[in-house]
Amino acid sequence: MVFSSTVFLFLFLPAVLVSVLFCGKALRNLILLAASLLFYAWGESAYVLLMLASIASNHVFGLLIDSSKKRGGCSGRILALGIIANLGLLGYFKYTGFLVGNLSDLLQVAGLPAVSNPEVHLPIGISFFTFQALSYIVDVYKGTETVQKNPIKTALYISLFPQLIAGPIVRYHDIAKELSEWRVTFDDFFSGVQRFIIGLGKKVLVANVLGSTADYLFSLPPDRIPAGLAWVGAIAYTLQIYYDFSGYSDMAIGLGRMFGFHFPENFNYPYFSRSMKEFWRRWHISLSSWFKDYLYLPLGGNRKGAGRTYFNLVVVFFLCGLWHGASWTFVTWGLYHGFFLVWERLYPGRKMLEWMPSPVQHLYTLVAVIIGWVIFRADSIGYAMGYVKAMFSFGRPDLFNSQIFINVNNNFILTFIIAIIFSAPVREIILKALNIDSLEDVITGKFSGAVWQLLSFLSLGFIYLYSISSILGSDYNPFLYFRF
Repeated sequence: MVFSSTVFLFLFLPAVLVSVLFCGKALRNLILLAASLLFYAWGESAYVLLMLASIASNHVFGLLIDSSKKRGGCSGRILALGIIANLGLLGYFKYTGFLVGNLSDLLQVAGLPAVSNPEVHLPIGISFFTFQALSYIVDVYKGTETVQKNPIKTALYISLFPQLIAGPIVRYHDIAKELSEWRVTFDDFFSGVQRFIIGLGKKVLVANVLGSTADYLFSLPPDRIPAGLAWVGAIAYTLQIYYDFSGYSDMAIGLGRMFGFHFPENFNYPYFSRSMKEFWRRWHISLSSWFKDYLYLPLGGNRKGAGRTYFNLVVVFFLCGLWHGASWTFVTWGLYHGFFLVWERLYPGRKMLEWMPSPVQHLYTLVAVIIGWVIFRADSIGYAMGYVKAMFSFGRPDLFNSQIFINVNNNFILTFIIAIIFSAPVREIILKALNIDSLEDVITGKFSGAVWQLLSFLSLGFIYLYSISSILGSDYNPFLYFRF
């Protein structure tokens, strides 16, 4: 079940909202947990049992670690066992096929018979709920979080449906208090509705339109695509994945507020960055901070010399790429970003960035990110190399195909332009240009304020109704991060 489906919007969400907001405090967590399990089971059926097993084991690990620490026992070994169990679960379901496939290729090169590749289903959202569970038991071990003794609350933390499938990755301390103290204010609920509608519009009205064209352009043979069309496809996918994932995060954050939870922000205009380092401070913030706190810093971070820092960065981004998917394209994408982060720390790269004017820094970062997304999107390394080559083959003749004109149509072009404009912090740029702190400095008086509120309400209503009509009129509605 996806947030932008009619089943979710008109059946599941209203039923859960009514049930939770009008039930007693004692039943709230239980109803939300039941709804979250139903939400997951809707798309994964029996695999909800796998998630329940993960929840139960991590609840027990948390209790054992806490108990062992109080007795001065072997809490470190229990934590290690918990980490192995979580990573083993993730490894089996996500990487078995990848490892066996590569082993089979090596055996064939050596002239030995290939190994049959088992069909292992990849449960939706397993990377996200596994990382949340890992952060919980690690934080209990470190003493930064108090162990949760109520299994219902532990289960709800890991399975809460707004962020279950594609994040943001929520730390236990983000919602620990809210799991125990139910409080939904009108301001929170209303801002949650607003945030959800904005996310729905980003997903349905922007990402879907761009994605349909990007899918077609990436299906063309790379040796036939002219440079201009290749750049259109690459930029369309760059914008699609941003509006798709940030739209989902907006909907998740909005849903959380409707139920009284405050999830962390996940995006901060990443395409407005002036370096790759800054990009990762703005893109998928919950994942990059997770890797920083639970992998980069434990490896030593930048505290053990330059060489060790570069090694740590490469390891982190190798695993970041592998986390996104069991494919060499994802691994290559991760190492590609790791290379840039190392380069920007080295003297030549650091000086290059310092020498560049701000617009050139933006351009450098955008080009590097766009090429990275081509690698991420491609089905193979060979296709990625061919597509990147096409982007810089400016002498290649134009490709005339009726399907191109069907896909690169007026609706796509308008959406493409709007997506580029609003991938930048337009509001902040306007406020800075006007030298004011907020729109309230301009909009004063009861009448002006009322007009602004009315315009905001009408705009949100238009986005919502237009999104619904688009959902009903099209069967193209993928969520890119569901496969991660």
